[in-house]
Amino acid sequence: MKIEESIAKIAELPISTQALLPLLVDFKRPYDKIEELVKGKYLYQLKRGLYVAGTKINTLHPELFLLANHLYGPSYISTESALSYWGLIPEKVITINSITTRKSKVFSTDLGDFYYFHVPQNGYSIGLCQVQLTPLQTVIMASPEKALCDLIIQTRGLNLRSVRQATQFLEEDLRLDMNSFYTMNASLLADCVLQCPKSNSLVVLSKMILSYASKMA
Repeated sequence: MKIEESIAKIAELPISTQALLPLLVDFKRPYDKIEELVKGKYLYQLKRGLYVAGTKINTLHPELFLLANHLYGPSYISTESALSYWGLIPEKVITINSITTRKSKVFSTDLGDFYYFHVPQNGYSIGLCQVQLTPLQTVIMASPEKALCDLIIQTRGLNLRSVRQATQFLEEDLRLDMNSFYTMNASLLADCVLQCPKSNSLVVLSKMILSYASKMA
């Protein structure tokens, strides 16, 4: 079997050097062969040790969200990227935004721009879920609640002190689907209040949801 055919069989997933080496056992210099495959556009290098199938291989490719999970970790899809996926904001987000416990970083590639925003370890794992994009591709993503919390935390200078201010931010700045907002999990927001930065702003959101729920009861 040609090496190109072998790559095509695993092309729906990010391809690490470790995944490539077993395919190159017949080559005396497998790393040189990898460079040759990159130059020949059978592979595209995202970073050292991580590749996707190149333009010469016509097959399915990894979703950008999956690439983001693999490109820099630990990390998960969040902020506008997750809110757009969940259908909570109308805008299509061009960049892929993630949260990480490592230092903030940007990867600019031919496939897209990947932004990673640092948060402390406390609260990092709250509100995460696994989302299956295709039968072979599952990503780690923030729930709608966590994505909104992350966005508020990462927005410089934003400090929500009142329901009026929060409503203006959600409706006018984010154009958030408010019907979906009022059905968010208030207890999950409360967990974020206890462990995440900008707790005063997050408290306002939690109170808005609880107040709405009590009126509807």
